[in-house]
Amino acid sequence: MRTLLLAAAVLTTAVASARADGPTKGTPPIKSISALAFSPEGTLFVGDPQSATIFAIDTGDTKMAGTQPVNVERVDAKIAGAVGAMEKDVRITDIKVNPASGNVYIAIARGAEPGLVKIVRGANEVQPVALKDVSFSSVAIPNPATGKGATTVITSMSFVDGKLIVAGLSNEQFASTLRVIPFPFKDADKGAGIEIFHGAHNKIETASPVRTFVTYKIGKEDNIMAAYTCTPLVRIPVSELKAGAKVKGTTIAELGNGNQPLDMIVYAKDGKDYLLIANSKRGVMKVPTAEFGTAPAITTKPSVPGGVKYESVTELKGVMQLDKLDAERALILEQTAGGFDLKTIPLP
Repeated sequence: MRTLLLAAAVLTTAVASARADGPTKGTPPIKSISALAFSPEGTLFVGDPQSATIFAIDTGDTKMAGTQPVNVERVDAKIAGAVGAMEKDVRITDIKVNPASGNVYIAIARGAEPGLVKIVRGANEVQPVALKDVSFSSVAIPNPATGKGATTVITSMSFVDGKLIVAGLSNEQFASTLRVIPFPFKDADKGAGIEIFHGAHNKIETASPVRTFVTYKIGKEDNIMAAYTCTPLVRIPVSELKAGAKVKGTTIAELGNGNQPLDMIVYAKDGKDYLLIANSKRGVMKVPTAEFGTAPAITTKPSVPGGVKYESVTELKGVMQLDKLDAERALILEQTAGGFDLKTIPLP
């Protein structure tokens, strides 16, 4: 169990070295995990909202483990067994596939303590990830939200072209913030404040955090396709995300209120691109991307759903997390009557 649970205290000099002088070897002082991301080379990024810090961990997991599907029934029970906990005390917070190895990393909370496990491709066994004496670096978020917004300082992350893009809330007037942080880490700036028109609410909003996002190239320009609670889908050019900027996103769809977007991926199939979104109340949505660059902005309250069209993937139910496993398959965390299953599915 102790190989999994993250240490609560680390030598101050080691942490200072990790932040100021590049990677150091030690135990990263992670207090919570809300989001994971990977670089193509297998560096694991861990978003820790409690300490308002992002850690970059050298996993050493860079050898392709195989192309087998990943299927683990009652993965929550197996995680609990691997870390010596009761099932009811373990909560899965994020799942990501390491592109360098194909192995699956799962962030958990065991009560108030964070942890990390992985599933080795082909073995389908849950293994604790030891974070003692690893090479890591970190960067602090300079203006994190506090109070009720503290848990949403880091809501979603993606690594693109040598930079980590981070969504969450800040303590700025435009609390909804996107940050672009170059890697290797030096410092994180205050980020860009994001304004959107929320059609279901019929108002401009600057305080609602992006819940999940992907980056997607429209023409030659990288854009963030972001989903918010209740559920606007918004296009935001990455080029506008400058420190201190106030950026107005373009709402191109309203997917329904009373709903929380949980996770999303973008993929290609039969020569077309699609966005796949898992939701708390509206199942899994498949959204064609063809109109993402030309869809008119929603600026008044539409009928909901409205804007860019989608289709419901009715055969997928209870999906809480998803990630691309490869070009033809996705990995989903599915809630069932008995618990949670990790399953490989063909991209719809």
